Amino acid sequence: MTSRGNHVARAAFESKVPPFYYRPSASDCQLLREQWIRAKYERQEFTHPERQEPYSAGYREGFLWKRGRDNGQFLSRKFVLTEREGALKYFNRSDAKEPKAIMKIEHLNATFQPAKIGHPHGLQVTYLKDNSTRNIFVYHEDGKEMVDWFNALRAARFHYLQVAFPGAGDADLVPKLSRNYLQEGYMEKTGPKTEGFRKRWFTMDDRRLMYFKDPLDAFARGEVFIGSRESGYTVLDGLPPSTQGHHWPHGITIVTPERRFLLACETESEQRAWMEAFRKVVDRPMLPQEYAVEAHFKHKP
Repeated sequence: MTSRGNHVARAAFESKVPPFYYRPSASDCQLLREQWIRAKYERQEFTHPERQEPYSAGYREGFLWKRGRDNGQFLSRKFVLTEREGALKYFNRSDAKEPKAIMKIEHLNATFQPAKIGHPHGLQVTYLKDNSTRNIFVYHEDGKEMVDWFNALRAARFHYLQVAFPGAGDADLVPKLSRNYLQEGYMEKTGPKTEGFRKRWFTMDDRRLMYFKDPLDAFARGEVFIGSRESGYTVLDGLPPSTQGHHWPHGITIVTPERRFLLACETESEQRAWMEAFRKVVDRPMLPQEYAVEAHFKHKP
């Protein structure tokens, strides 16, 4: 760096970074930042493209520790990613003929969640099953392995989207490869009937607000679609004056065309963070494909 200067050195060491490869920012977890530095300088993967094979070959298989849906125990499971089939699969036994689950690349997302999972390499993978979100939680003891899996999933998403949207450039597709959640944390909620407020773990994933009894639940207890202001969605500071039964003092009211959702946060700073996340979504115009998702939510039983 001293002899070449920072910009020249960076240009050399990053000369062949694949467009799908995740470039971490200062806010990302330590694993992503460390493995980016190791890939760039130690392994020199971006000056020797043949070293990118673990995440760019279009096929990957191996074993990951996966959290059991019911007992919460992490067990070794075989995972297979195949771009040709457009799917990530996992098997309960290494010799099993049929996969336990098939996750379509089209609806798949992956985001590192070390604090939630309780492991520095913890990855949360979500996919749609019967148009409801399903979570699986995995990790590998080797940090490089885990980041290679993450980038292999992003590569598969990238190649799927290139086919689905042939006119789109890399700049349009790369933001769609994986996404971090807009906001997560505990809030109290009440149902549409007169039941009291209950503490739930909430996750804001793009326009889906999901709530869980436990942060590591496989399925959400419920999902709420948050549309745009033009479509009749608004977010209000506080709760209606007649509201009773909430223990936490900082209320939020989400107004949808169908009903109001009443939420309460423990602290004012949490309320502000949630309000900001909701307003970002409500202020963003809806895309054509999001109207189809909204219609499905309206017809859910």
